[in-house]
Amino acid sequence: MNVQVIAHEGKAQYAVLPWAEYQQLLKEAGRDKPAAQESPTLANLRELKSLREQAGLTLEAVARDAGISAHYLQMIESGEREVSDVIQRTLARALGVSGWQNE
Repeated sequence: MNVQVIAHEGKAQYAVLPWAEYQQLLKEAGRDKPAAQESPTLANLRELKSLREQAGLTLEAVARDAGISAHYLQMIESGEREVSDVIQRTLARALGVSGWQNE
């Protein structure tokens, strides 16, 4: 096993090992479920409103985090406006999701 020990003031604080070896240890311990769940994936902008609502976020809060107006976000959610890749990435970050794709 390839383990790196990180010490602070002479005392071991952390052990770092390759991901595959970590997963194997979890499996052997009977805890082979993923250590961290992946963030939700948003396949296209049509899912934006439902994802925002599921997260319990208001239109205003997401718009503020994304740096756009609430009215503009409402038009995006309703399909009235198309957005650039930059705004898509900003909205994804505001919602804590990954996987934005063009329709």
